[in-house]
Amino acid sequence: MALGPRLDLRQSQSLVMTPQLQQAIKLLALSNLELETYIADEIEKNPLLDTGELSTEGPGDEPGDGSSENADFSPEPGTQGSDEILSSGPGEAESTLDMAGDADQFSNNSLSESDGALDGGLGLNGSSPSSSGAMGGEAPDFENMLASEPTLAEYLMEQAGAILSGVDLFIALHLIDQIDESGYLQADLLEFSHRLGVQLDDVYRVLTEIQTLDPIGVGARDLAECLALQAKEADRYDPAMARLIDNLDLLAKGALPQLKRICGVDDEDLRDMIAELRDYDPKPGLRIGGGDVQTVVPDIFVAERSGKWIIEINSATLPKVLVNRTYFTELKNGAQDKASKDWLNDCLADASWLVKALDQRQRTIIKVATEIVKQQEKFFRDGVTHLRPLTLKNVADKIDMHESTVSRVTSNKYLSCSRGTFELKYFFTSGIQSSTGGEAASAEAVKSHIKSLIDNEDPKKILSDDKLVVLLRAKGFDIARRTVAKYREALGLGSSVQRRRQKALEGRAA
Repeated sequence: MALGPRLDLRQSQSLVMTPQLQQAIKLLALSNLELETYIADEIEKNPLLDTGELSTEGPGDEPGDGSSENADFSPEPGTQGSDEILSSGPGEAESTLDMAGDADQFSNNSLSESDGALDGGLGLNGSSPSSSGAMGGEAPDFENMLASEPTLAEYLMEQAGAILSGVDLFIALHLIDQIDESGYLQADLLEFSHRLGVQLDDVYRVLTEIQTLDPIGVGARDLAECLALQAKEADRYDPAMARLIDNLDLLAKGALPQLKRICGVDDEDLRDMIAELRDYDPKPGLRIGGGDVQTVVPDIFVAERSGKWIIEINSATLPKVLVNRTYFTELKNGAQDKASKDWLNDCLADASWLVKALDQRQRTIIKVATEIVKQQEKFFRDGVTHLRPLTLKNVADKIDMHESTVSRVTSNKYLSCSRGTFELKYFFTSGIQSSTGGEAASAEAVKSHIKSLIDNEDPKKILSDDKLVVLLRAKGFDIARRTVAKYREALGLGSSVQRRRQKALEGRAA
């Protein structure tokens, strides 16, 4: 074979992630609040994007809000679902979502304009396109209800400024900087004094002043000192209480006879002292909030009406996005050079793609949420004990989408129903095989049963993990002891030994 330069013509196929496809994938993973921020940035960059109500649309304006509620999810003739768009080639995808050529190619019919029925009696009926919030009502603006609270450091500095001055205030401010959110001082005082160039005695004196500030117990260096400060404030710090606080390790072990000897008290006095300690706050700093409280805003509302499930996007958190073609015409008529016209055409294409992608995102979310409600109908009717095992693949196969698409749709999104607000990922759990050969149960359902058994156990007959296995198998759950221990620890419940010791202390303190 001769070696030398030559030209070859080859044909191959490859999937290229165009900016438009990357944008569509990114939109799927955003929550409603994140999407609002993203849209605001896009509106700032693109003069042809605008926000407004559907009733204010002018000729040629294209609505692209996400107020897509419940719908018949059959694809319109000639259209593709988001999964097909993402999996298609770049040229094909761009032609599918490109709307610059004809505004009539896309009509943003609200998903609530049609009724869709799901198998198994699940029905979808939406509210009017003008509705917003939970099931057609005006959603409350939770952000206006939030109050900004001072941080613990700010709260302490304000108090220190009222009682200290000069060098003492200088030391106090630096000490407060070393106090964590729980109220504990995280600093070595000797090293601290060397770093500031002050006397160690002055540091101790200022720390004593800080420990008198509200909340009582703040500035302590360990739990014993924190409880001692609160006992002194309550005028309960006698020698017996001091010995009890110095031996918290024995109290944790439930060594009550030994504590009685150390403290020199009888059963009644020890019971009173333990009850007193239980009323103290081991983390006083947490009582002082910092910053705005972050409220979870649901992306989807689910409610049952007349035996049918209504699933609706929370349109209150979604701005309505329009492509202002009137403004495009005005700008195009004023554009003289080719570069300006090309820039305007690019803006129009980008705006049209965003509008289409937003609407398709809402339809995809509704489609996934509908299948979740269908699969977990017993949960919505009867509670967590009826939660079924469910995987992303189960949902993806049912709605003919890729598993990665379902994963993006369910990320960072919350569903609100009569049982509370849940992250969509909550409904995807592993399964526990039934001991009777019936349908498998979800891990969350098993955890619920474990918590119920432990909450209702007899204080004199604490249930071991082996006993829990027996009781769960009697309920139809084929589960191993190590799995019970793992679920119990995940619920924050102690072992049988720890619970027995805790129940004994509670009984003696009662």
